[in-house]
Amino acid sequence: MTTAVRFFWLVTLILVPASIYLLLYATRFSLHPTDLLLQPGLLFMALLFVSFSVVGFYDLFVADSNLRKNFPVFANIRFMLERIRPEIRQYFIADNLEEAPFNRETRDLVYRRAKRLDDTLPFGTERDITAQGYLSVFHSINARHINPDSARVSVGGPQCLKPYSAALLNISAMSFGALSNNAIAALNKGAQLGGFYHNTGEGGISPHHLSGGGDLVWQIGTGYFGCRDTHGRFDDQAFKLAATHDVIKMIEVKLSQGAKPSHGGVLPGAKVSAEIARIRLVEIGKTVYSPANHPEFDTPDGLLKFIQRLRELSGGKPVGFKLCIGKKSEFMSIVKAMLKTGILPDFITVDGAEGGTGAAPVEFSNRLGMPCLEATYFVSQVLQGAGLRTQIKIISAGKNASGFDMMAKIALGADLVNSARAMMLALGCIQSKVCNTNKCPTGIATQDPARAKAVDVDLRSIRVKNYQAGTVAAFLELCGALGHNSPSELTPCDLYQRTEAGMRNFNQIYTPLLPDQLLNEAIPPAYAEDWMRASAERFV
Repeated sequence: MTTAVRFFWLVTLILVPASIYLLLYATRFSLHPTDLLLQPGLLFMALLFVSFSVVGFYDLFVADSNLRKNFPVFANIRFMLERIRPEIRQYFIADNLEEAPFNRETRDLVYRRAKRLDDTLPFGTERDITAQGYLSVFHSINARHINPDSARVSVGGPQCLKPYSAALLNISAMSFGALSNNAIAALNKGAQLGGFYHNTGEGGISPHHLSGGGDLVWQIGTGYFGCRDTHGRFDDQAFKLAATHDVIKMIEVKLSQGAKPSHGGVLPGAKVSAEIARIRLVEIGKTVYSPANHPEFDTPDGLLKFIQRLRELSGGKPVGFKLCIGKKSEFMSIVKAMLKTGILPDFITVDGAEGGTGAAPVEFSNRLGMPCLEATYFVSQVLQGAGLRTQIKIISAGKNASGFDMMAKIALGADLVNSARAMMLALGCIQSKVCNTNKCPTGIATQDPARAKAVDVDLRSIRVKNYQAGTVAAFLELCGALGHNSPSELTPCDLYQRTEAGMRNFNQIYTPLLPDQLLNEAIPPAYAEDWMRASAERFV
């Protein structure tokens, strides 16, 4: 059928019913044909006819959709339904455990804890506890009570002059720019109310990060936002000026993040407002590129020298680095550089491949990086095998929402835990998954001032505080149920996973290392090849 014929039938489809309607309308009310021009019914039909014809003409002759060319007007119904498919599925179809990255059960848990409502589960679990890969812990008859006031971790090794007492659960890296001004302000005020820290993300320290008085961890990425010169290189004086601020408690060098490891970033010039330019030390309206690698170093020992440089410039504050584990030998290269130079980071933040971001290439987000559980275990074991575990704290930052999430990461070697998306849920995020469009319906992941106003800073800061406190309390209760007096007593033997051979703990599934075992000849095969390949002078 030719385009002209299709258009003829399209117009006929609406014209014939319209004509019949008008004839019946005039007959029923004995109207003269000229009277029809004044009737609402006629105006409606005329408008419908014109709209139908315009859309049909556009679909046939202009639209680039094959479907719309073959089925003009009516094909648009498909696209309208497709547009609201996520909402229809979320609200009416998906069950409590089906959605990702956070299912309804988890989201409800965060919402209820944030509002201090009952968060108990009625009538038993909906999870298949006999499924392959299912994680669980085994309780003790001799349960203990752990005082929440004593559950803090001191971060700062022997080379640190100003150690920091950190909470067990904190706000992970989210930049101003990725989140709105009110969202950042609410998170920071919540951190101040609850006594935990707020990671700035790599976008620099904004006034909104400072508005609530909460403790900050300043994250420095490859763009060196807030501490760069006009050429994008690291600026010692700009860093020192900001790092010595009392509210900055620790500094984190970001090597990679779980959602898009080894991937640089682009901040379009249209988004570089006067405020963003002032915070990030870039030019207004000019596109800013963040490289995949740090310009200041390209070797393992270069990284450690940079960490030492930051520690000195900050006046001795704890300095560490964040990474998603990729090639194991490259992390081992950093460990060998620690042994060679004697320079130790105060902490290592371990991100997982399941980490989130506002936008990431599908291939990177789905296929790159090691999951956080395995990565946390690996980092802890390598540090132990190198004799460094007691001097460096581990922060686990991949998809943490519940007390059990904290339990799993801390049992496998983390000292404390960061959470980003769960904190967004506490702010009111509904997981609409439009973070990359600037059209976040809740005003959290957007730079639209009108939408951002929806975030009530005072209310949402209390929700963030409540969620953090409730989750830490649940973790401590779970820890006590295992018979421990402190989270520091947790080991990989406490976490079990169902395998084909039955329930096995992580030391049975993976290979643990003894203290200093990597420094002698008795290196287990699971580590030997990567350890021998690793070099303090270069990344493989």
